[in-house]
Amino acid sequence: MAAMGISTGTIADMLVVLGDNPERIRSEAAFASLCGVCPIPASSGKTSRHRLNRGGNRRANAALYRVALVRMQRHPPTRAYVERRTAEGKSPREIRRCLKRYIAREIFAHLCMRKPPASAEGNAA
Repeated sequence: MAAMGISTGTIADMLVVLGDNPERIRSEAAFASLCGVCPIPASSGKTSRHRLNRGGNRRANAALYRVALVRMQRHPPTRAYVERRTAEGKSPREIRRCLKRYIAREIFAHLCMRKPPASAEGNAA
């Protein structure tokens, strides 16, 4: 929750997505798919673009959307990112899609990555 824009409600929605066995999610891409923020190719002809996945857990997707909006308004690095992507010609919808995927990656790193067990030597002192 120390990350900008992530509240207890967001964490609760992510824990619901994870369920009682977070080891079943093998990668951040699988977590993004569960949240419905994995990109799907939507190219036609010479145009190469992606769209949002309409599947996945809609509450988790909505939570990521709220975090993205808060960061776009109040987080200086995110605001700089939005300005840079806008200058590249990306639409606000595409920028939000990229931000949601980044936020899902960040949450996955905090919730699903195994932490090394505390050593017994440190507890003996």
